[in-house]
Amino acid sequence: MRNSLSAKAKSWAKGAWQWIRRRRRMLTVTAMIVFHVLGFISSIHAVMATRTSQGAIAWVISLNTFPYVTVPAYWILGRSRFKGYVTARQEGDNEIRDVARDAGELVAPYRVPASEMRDAGAGQAAERLTGIPYLKGNSVELLIDGDATFGSILDGIDEASEYVLFQFFIVHDDDLGREVKSHLIAKAKEGVRVYFLYDEVGSHDLPKQYKNELREAGVEVYDFHTRKGPGNRFQINFRNHRKIVVVDGRVAWIGGHNVGDEYMGKDPKFGHWRDTHMRIEGPAVLAAQLSFVEDWYWATGSVPESDWTPKPPPDGSVRVLVLPTGPADELESASLMFTQAINTARKRIWIASPYFVPDEAVTTALQLAGLKGVDVRILIPDKPDHYLIYLAAYSYFDNAGATGAQFYRYTDGFLHEKVMLIDDDIATIGTANFDNRSFRLNFEITAVVFDTAFASQVEEMFEEDFAHSRRMEPGEYDEKPFLFRLGVRLARLTAPVQ
Repeated sequence: MRNSLSAKAKSWAKGAWQWIRRRRRMLTVTAMIVFHVLGFISSIHAVMATRTSQGAIAWVISLNTFPYVTVPAYWILGRSRFKGYVTARQEGDNEIRDVARDAGELVAPYRVPASEMRDAGAGQAAERLTGIPYLKGNSVELLIDGDATFGSILDGIDEASEYVLFQFFIVHDDDLGREVKSHLIAKAKEGVRVYFLYDEVGSHDLPKQYKNELREAGVEVYDFHTRKGPGNRFQINFRNHRKIVVVDGRVAWIGGHNVGDEYMGKDPKFGHWRDTHMRIEGPAVLAAQLSFVEDWYWATGSVPESDWTPKPPPDGSVRVLVLPTGPADELESASLMFTQAINTARKRIWIASPYFVPDEAVTTALQLAGLKGVDVRILIPDKPDHYLIYLAAYSYFDNAGATGAQFYRYTDGFLHEKVMLIDDDIATIGTANFDNRSFRLNFEITAVVFDTAFASQVEEMFEEDFAHSRRMEPGEYDEKPFLFRLGVRLARLTAPVQ
């Protein structure tokens, strides 16, 4: 009897196990079918929505070949248009459009006429990208490295009498972060309106206590919140990379620094942190202010109370275009801006960027400039913080170097500035890198300065940077080991999603 029961139990267990295995196989097959169907549907979406043919081809192949991995990746990383922001801008409250219209009317007397532009067509193209004109009547100051930058910013905050608009991609709770916090809290306690906006990805480790201390003092604190809205719930690919400070609608700061001790050169890994910011005073500040207001409206649904009266300084004579760009733009504004600037060069194009992974249009423009005899120099870090991007940059040296472009690798610490010098009269300083992320996925802001005196200062800064760099020699890439060169080519393939 006992043997019979044992046999029945074994038989039952065997049958149950077989049922589980069949069930598991069925679920596996079903899941595979679902993933392949989703991969096919997603590939259609990629064909219709991806901005570049290279990116569309890469997604179509991967979505249909490895859908188990790439389907989730596509819906998290694959989009290049930030639909929620576009909707808020176009269909939301009319306040933003009213503010923009009123600001445009107020700055109209300071608009630079086409007759005063070196290249009227280029100036018109730059203005049409964002609807913001070149404005005269400004003064500008070049700020080299962290001490100069944050010394100027904190002095400006201390002088605020009405409001402070403060926006950074990264804010750390360290020595610099706490110093910034204390200055903002002091102004808020004086009754100055303080608006604090940060990126939720870049500042993911900013503790609640830091933000609560600001709020308790009266500072309005919000994250940019790229995942707001049902269509963006799992979207982490868009970042607000802008760094903007505006005081009383009179002075603005734009550049490459974030708020952290490493930007002051205190990181033992990188040592000296080479970065550049600039201070702008005058009518062009209102364009930076408008950029902040649009971002604030997306994050909060409200418009900060601001002054839109242009305030030109007594010595203001510089022409400035402040150009916000991002994935909500109808066109690829950042890429078009850099391409247009490169195409206008007659004498030189000097570029400094920590991440140099440009798209085909920019690469072609640089090659053509080199063929025309323009002095093309690309300054990038010798010490990488993102190894994939570091490798990919070698492939562009191989391409652009063949047409006369010279590549320099900065050796005195880490180079993080985003600066471009065109001929003897145009300089750009901002937040945009020369890579796909800045061209298509990040919200960025760049100041274009049309002034020979300021360009001369930027030239001196470049010359000092070149003196602390090593020039890459022809053949340097070819002499690398095969595995290194293979890594470079593989890294180049990932350029559309870096």
